[in-house]
Amino acid sequence: MSKTKMQVIGLCRFSYPALGGFQIEHETPEARAAFLYDPVRMDERFATFQTMTLPALRAQTDPDFTLAIVIGDAMPAPLVERLLDLVQDMPQAVVLPRAPGRHRQVMSEVINHVREDSGLPSLQFRMDDDDAVGVTFVQRLREAADGIAPLLARHRYIGIDFNQGHIARISPKGIHAKPTVETLWTPALGMAVAPGASRGIMNFSHAKLGRIMPVLTLPGEDLMLRGHNGFNDSRQKDGIKPVRLPLLDAAGEDHFRRAYNIDADAVRAHFRERA
Repeated sequence: MSKTKMQVIGLCRFSYPALGGFQIEHETPEARAAFLYDPVRMDERFATFQTMTLPALRAQTDPDFTLAIVIGDAMPAPLVERLLDLVQDMPQAVVLPRAPGRHRQVMSEVINHVREDSGLPSLQFRMDDDDAVGVTFVQRLREAADGIAPLLARHRYIGIDFNQGHIARISPKGIHAKPTVETLWTPALGMAVAPGASRGIMNFSHAKLGRIMPVLTLPGEDLMLRGHNGFNDSRQKDGIKPVRLPLLDAAGEDHFRRAYNIDADAVRAHFRERA
């Protein structure tokens, strides 16, 4: 195989008003946009994106990746400007406005838009705007792909699941979190996609990858951070209770700085500034 690096592509939906792709549905794209762009919700999303998602990506030990951030083409201009300000010093990030469309179709188009025609598999991952990954995630994803080269030659799609990490929530007090090991959660779930393959990581239900393709599961390192907050799409339905997350002590805060580059002092300062 060529020594050229496989391209790593991350996709983040930043409050994109898709048609489908949400567990809580709305009757029209306008109704969904009104929900997504609610000022209280957006303040929370910017808080998690600024203090959790971006710090972890900025500190990657392997910085050679592309982050496609998908937004609605009708996102209010002040919100767009706020987002662009946050990523202006991040060369990996590209903000891509898209009109409301079928979720899987639009996300697939976005990935193909940034995918290079290198003749090698691409390594793809997805994340929401309140999730994060460990600082070695891109490095470990490439290492895992290198280790399964014979499988890459025989399969169009292979899941690479880093299943260990934390569930976390931020507050004016700092970071509330608990360890977790979960199979096929979206944060830190990658996929090797053969060159020329028409589908990518957004075309498959993450929970069902093992029914469709080989999946390599790699525990042992905290690489997955699932954000938990009042606007999580996955727990808005009746009967789903919030997860109880204890406030991190000094040792826990130190671990978060080292594993995720997420700083509890920066979290507290963010809330003070926004007050």
